[in-house]
Amino acid sequence: MIELQGVSHVYPGGTRALDRVDLRIADGEQVAIVGQNGSGKSTLVRHLNGLLRPTEGVVLLDGEQTAGLRVAALAARVGLAFQDPDRQIFASRVRTEVAFGPRNLGLRGATLAAAVTAALAAAGLSDQADRNPYDMGFSRRKLLALASILAMGTPTVVLDEPTTGQDVRGVDRIQTVVANLAAAGRTVIAISHDMRFVAESFVRVVVMQSGRVILDGTPAEVFAESNWAALAGTYLEPPLSARIGARLGLGSTPTDSALIDALVRRPA
Repeated sequence: MIELQGVSHVYPGGTRALDRVDLRIADGEQVAIVGQNGSGKSTLVRHLNGLLRPTEGVVLLDGEQTAGLRVAALAARVGLAFQDPDRQIFASRVRTEVAFGPRNLGLRGATLAAAVTAALAAAGLSDQADRNPYDMGFSRRKLLALASILAMGTPTVVLDEPTTGQDVRGVDRIQTVVANLAAAGRTVIAISHDMRFVAESFVRVVVMQSGRVILDGTPAEVFAESNWAALAGTYLEPPLSARIGARLGLGSTPTDSALIDALVRRPA
């Protein structure tokens, strides 16, 4: 269980990035956090692994306040892949980068090698293991940052804008990673502006605006037509499927087969 109780965060310049946020995320949930730039999304998730500490309120992991835990201890429980991979990557070889986190958690020998191999395979980077990360393009460096977190095997995985810069195959790969993490019972939290990715990959959507949570529910609930005005206020649009579903009376998360049937049956 991850719990934020009345959490506020004020940066040194006076910007209030979080404003008394209450949020609970159950073990094994898949939660997407969405909202316009500056709404507090990245600030919020950085409280989960101790990179930021609350100005007010408390953050708890399994009932334990993070204020009493070092970042190194929190890193074993919450893995965070940054939005900008270049703020995370530092090694001169892909394999070394992916091995850094699990090695710091105490993995050695065959166990470490297996964790690295599995993470590289999940990210589609098995054939890149001996390359310098900065000889790869941005999209692959994003996947490398993801692999470095997967190798740590943390119970909670946080992904900040994971689909940025990815083509269709890259997005499909990330969706598979999220599905596999969910199947393994691990908690997945993602920040994203890709509403289709959010609707297809997550069971819960949290919408933020001005440092507060304004909507919280299933994709069907959050992307319902009654919430479109609230989403527009955060410069977000519901996914295309939700808009078409509303026009056809199929709800905000219609299946592909339902859409096809409705379109076939609809008068010209």
